[in-house]
Amino acid sequence: MIITMTALNLSAQTTKTIVAYFSASGVTATAAKELAKEKHAELYSIEPAQKYTAADLDWRNKQSRSSVEMNDPKSRPALKSQKSLADYDVIYLGYPIWWGVAPRIINTFIEQAELDGKTVIPFATSGGSGVEPSVSALKASYPKVKWQKGILMN
Repeated sequence: MIITMTALNLSAQTTKTIVAYFSASGVTATAAKELAKEKHAELYSIEPAQKYTAADLDWRNKQSRSSVEMNDPKSRPALKSQKSLADYDVIYLGYPIWWGVAPRIINTFIEQAELDGKTVIPFATSGGSGVEPSVSALKASYPKVKWQKGILMN
């Protein structure tokens, strides 16, 4: 699915775009790099302060880091760093779908990036889930963001 600046009522000449993404396994990173190239956008990797290990990502283990985070809606994993998005008009926000929604680190990023009033186009990768439930959850949590339709990029 291709979203044009015209469809968003934005002028390509005055619009500054960034593709910000979190990727634990590399799948979302690959999709983000393709999108950034297509959109001639800057690329930014959202990285946790502590990298996820294979054991951390074991969704079958209820004590794994990802399981503990995803079972706690208030969990906000720390970021390695935070990029200022003040100068950007459009943010493509990418993530893998975990437990049907965006990983909690995406909540950390949104809350620290101050995205209120910004146009955000979520995109996700998934082994089987659709993108809409994750986008609906983000819209409900952050109603001041100008959310656009989500894109599933598998």
